[in-house]
Amino acid sequence: MIAWGTHKKASATDSTPVMTRSSQDKSRALLERSRVGGSIGLLLLIALVLFAATAGVIVSARAHAEPYLFGLLAVLATIGVFLIFAVAAGLLRGSTRGEGILLTDADGRILYVNAAYRKLVGTARGEEVRSVERAFLGDASVSEAVYRLLKAAREGRRAEEEVHIAARSGAAGRGVRIRVRPLGAGKREKGITVWSLAEEGRANVPHDNISHALRHMADYLDHAPAGFFSAEADGRISYLNATLASWIEHDRAHVGAVLTLNHILAGEGAALLTTLTGESGEVKSEVYDIDLKTRSGRTVPARLYHRVAFDADGLPGASRTLVLNRARSAGDDPQRAAEIRFMRFFQNTPMAIATVDKQGRIADSNARFARLFPPPARSGEGIGRGKTERSILAVVAERDRAGLEAAIREAADGQGEIAPVEAALAGTAADAGASERFAQFFVTPVEDAEQREREAAIVYALETTQQRALEGELNQQKKMDTIGKLAGSIAHDFNNLLSAIVMATDFLLINHRPTDPSFQDIMQIKQNANRGASLVRQLLAFSRKQTMRPVMLDVGEVLSDLTVFLKRLIGENVTLDVPHVRELWPVKADLSQFEQVVINLAVNARDAMPAGGRLALRTANVGASDAAQRRYSGLPLGEYVLVEVEDTGSGIEPEIIDKIFDPFYTTKELGKGTGLGLSTVYGVIKQTGGFVYVDSEVGKGTTFRIFLPRHVPTADDLEPAALPETVAPGVALAGADEMPRSAAADLTGEGTILLVEDEEGLRALNARALRSRGYTVIEAGNGVEALAKLDAEGDDVDLVVSDIKMPEMDGPTLMKELRRRSPGVKIIFVSGYAEDAFEKDLPDTSAFGFLPKPFSLKELATKVKETMAA
Repeated sequence: MIAWGTHKKASATDSTPVMTRSSQDKSRALLERSRVGGSIGLLLLIALVLFAATAGVIVSARAHAEPYLFGLLAVLATIGVFLIFAVAAGLLRGSTRGEGILLTDADGRILYVNAAYRKLVGTARGEEVRSVERAFLGDASVSEAVYRLLKAAREGRRAEEEVHIAARSGAAGRGVRIRVRPLGAGKREKGITVWSLAEEGRANVPHDNISHALRHMADYLDHAPAGFFSAEADGRISYLNATLASWIEHDRAHVGAVLTLNHILAGEGAALLTTLTGESGEVKSEVYDIDLKTRSGRTVPARLYHRVAFDADGLPGASRTLVLNRARSAGDDPQRAAEIRFMRFFQNTPMAIATVDKQGRIADSNARFARLFPPPARSGEGIGRGKTERSILAVVAERDRAGLEAAIREAADGQGEIAPVEAALAGTAADAGASERFAQFFVTPVEDAEQREREAAIVYALETTQQRALEGELNQQKKMDTIGKLAGSIAHDFNNLLSAIVMATDFLLINHRPTDPSFQDIMQIKQNANRGASLVRQLLAFSRKQTMRPVMLDVGEVLSDLTVFLKRLIGENVTLDVPHVRELWPVKADLSQFEQVVINLAVNARDAMPAGGRLALRTANVGASDAAQRRYSGLPLGEYVLVEVEDTGSGIEPEIIDKIFDPFYTTKELGKGTGLGLSTVYGVIKQTGGFVYVDSEVGKGTTFRIFLPRHVPTADDLEPAALPETVAPGVALAGADEMPRSAAADLTGEGTILLVEDEEGLRALNARALRSRGYTVIEAGNGVEALAKLDAEGDDVDLVVSDIKMPEMDGPTLMKELRRRSPGVKIIFVSGYAEDAFEKDLPDTSAFGFLPKPFSLKELATKVKETMAA
């Protein structure tokens, strides 16, 4: 049983027992075993080798002994020098007989001490042995070191501290090295800690005094009544004292890792400290009144004394900053409180403010100014790049400097009404891929005439880049709408002409067989008419006035179906990549029009890669959060299906990328492009309710991103519907009657048809086509004439085929009047406009058929027979 405490029969040996003799012997044995790390056998072997080498040299002939002797001496000298350096570096230590030893268990109870320990801690024989923390109680610097050692002991790791014991009772101060380590890893040694104390020599006392003084200085800095921090040139916090950390509620463990100036300074305060410029070797000291930002979001007014030195290249090094809490220093002083309120307003206002002299040199500026107009790079050329001065003219593009310079001169002369100056900012237009930035400058004079020598004017600046971009988008939208209206009107007139040509060629083809010499000429006329109809459809797509037949689509399946055709279209030297994505959300769009969008983009990509490349068609679901992160201008928050068309071609130059969706704008050679491909893409996507954006880099390729709104299926979507037949481009240009069919359909019929068309030639051809199929036709030039003929010939008509846009009375008005007279009358509207262009003018219960112009004879006969049979 171990007897804790001081043993009454202490011997005069080199150790003092504090337990029973058997336990003491066991502890000493464990200690000695843990300390002995050498080998007596190795020592004897080294001695034997040295003895043999010496004997060999002695018995050797004198002529041959000298080289061996010098070699042996060289080896021994090398070993000696190594040992000296090892001792100096602390790798080897001498005897530890004067070293105080203390063993404690896991609970901190003393198991063993030696006489050297008693002597070092000043415990007389027979007195109770004190632990290390009790031995140095009252000495603040030693207590901190002992606390760290106790923590290491509890964690089972080694630690070492050098402390300076203050002078007592006339004795000089001394340095003591304290080490702690676990006794061993064995089961018997588990939980036992070895404390060793060694008094350092007098040569180390000055060093210990310096270390002690440095620790006191660090402690004072850490807990001073003012805040301190140091920041690197990139804004990372490398030091933060405890006082400042408590003010801003931040953990000092984050210093040097994640804590930056933006974490501790409110608003644009970080820009003030990181945008300072100076000459090589210069040291700048600035005073800032700004707000600190706490971790919980509160602000604390503070005054910063910021000091930074610049190296030989003029680059800033780490800063040193003293922080005074102005919320505490204001107290009850109204003047100081007013000053604090003004400086907080000055630094936190969202408007950039600077005071300048007559030449435009900046005397003072706020944080917002520093963020918006950072100083130019060291290698750049600027105005007013003197030793310490910077001109506000340097932030403006050269072409606009004269306007701002004139406004500053007017303010210096005391003029009050100075017009705002809109100017481009310097450096942005020349940056690769960077769009130009703009700002509006408001210049006002300084009221104090005596102060005008140093501060002649106050300049307020607001960045207007985003505003100008929105204005540009609005102007572009207006331009597109205007062109769209013009295109729609032209398309209507062209469709009337093309309808007459197509119908006339159909009549000619009835009377000419393929062997007739005129047959090929007639076919050529019809094919060119169909090509014209295709251009008109693109104009309508751009103007968003084409007829859309939206159905629920799986975009991934549509792209898969187009893969074979696209491979033939882009050629063998372009690799097509269409990765399949499962569980894409459905969208609602016109199938044929969407396919035309993809084909147009593929053709453009192919033309941009004449030497070959890769074309990728990717799809993905884009949630609301993802759409918000993309930050595309004009893209509302919502869920979309994304279609990306990416090529590795030549790219699009930045100066023309804003024009690519304009109709008839093309960069292709004359005769190789209509300029309607991308305008068709834009129109179709917009009419579908989607959005299209383009990103391009010259020499690397272009990516078109199409966002189609996610469609939530309804009961109507689940019903089977007849989807429009989709044919490959080129085939679609031919008339419907040219498509192969398994058997000819019977398109004859009987009944009375009222045909209303203001184009006389087209009306005559349509009437002839219907009469050739067996129908009785009543012709009218407009709605008023049609009602008059019905009054004269009776209301007994089976079908009304009417144009929409007509003089005096248009188609929708005619339909309302006809339905009032005969609610069951059937109506087919024909028009060069889209169906939804007039659908809003009809009551919700209206039912009618629609046939877009131009149409062939067979398409007209088929639509009439289907409607009359319904």
